[in-house]
Amino acid sequence: MDSNDALLAIFEPHRSHLRAVATRLLGSSSEADDAVQETWLRFARVGPAGIDNVGGWLTTVISRICLNMLRSRRRAPLMSLVEPTARTVPEPEDVALVADSVSGALVVVLESLSPPERLAFVLHDVFGVSFIEIAEVLDRSPDAARKLASRARRRVQQEHVPDATAPVDPHHQRVVDAFLTAARGGDLATLMSLLDPSVKLFVNRTANPKAVAVGVEGVTRSATAFPDNAASTVPAIIDGSYGAVLMTNGKIRAAMQLVTSGQAIVEIEIVNLPHLVSKLTIAVVTDSA
Repeated sequence: MDSNDALLAIFEPHRSHLRAVATRLLGSSSEADDAVQETWLRFARVGPAGIDNVGGWLTTVISRICLNMLRSRRRAPLMSLVEPTARTVPEPEDVALVADSVSGALVVVLESLSPPERLAFVLHDVFGVSFIEIAEVLDRSPDAARKLASRARRRVQQEHVPDATAPVDPHHQRVVDAFLTAARGGDLATLMSLLDPSVKLFVNRTANPKAVAVGVEGVTRSATAFPDNAASTVPAIIDGSYGAVLMTNGKIRAAMQLVTSGQAIVEIEIVNLPHLVSKLTIAVVTDSA
């Protein structure tokens, strides 16, 4: 294995996470790919020597790249911008935004935020990055970063209204529905076929920024417990993305958000702490057929 292959072996496990971060920050799948590529090039130049936490380092780097791209976008003449989020009619490639948990309505709200507000909100509220780390990216104090996220959160809560009838990516929906059906029925073979080999499962990641993802075994253990709650698990639009919620006595007790790529599920996040569930924008889907 040459040095480039060795670096790729270190970088690749972080690629899906980095792309998710960039997509949510930029609202553009094509620009997200550019940001990931630039992050890889910087990592290849620097190498892992002296980096204690490669995942944290890569997240910081791609956040700074996205911040610069957002600032450049604001400085550019309006007519020169060809942004998917600015189109009245979405192009086919834009459905990737839905699969990455970014609804069209939420993207519009995010576009109204300043680049620092957008970065602070997305990194903290979506990915659970600490304000100390966000402050480093923004070159501000942790308290200033916290205020930016709080201001952005208020804007999002005021302007983003859940809508279960809003269009979702049909391919993403089919994969999620198949996963839910297999999990409810204890169909382990189908379940495994729908999971990417490097799938990651997070539980209450926002409450624990240092949470470590578990892989296929952790996902299957969680999913095969679904039959006991099958009648209470229903599809829902969660922060703009098609997922599922567990309901008890008409109240939402837990939410499951999923990220898909092709025919596979690459990331699952389960939120079951009441104060975290209350922060999610959820609309239960009454008919997923």
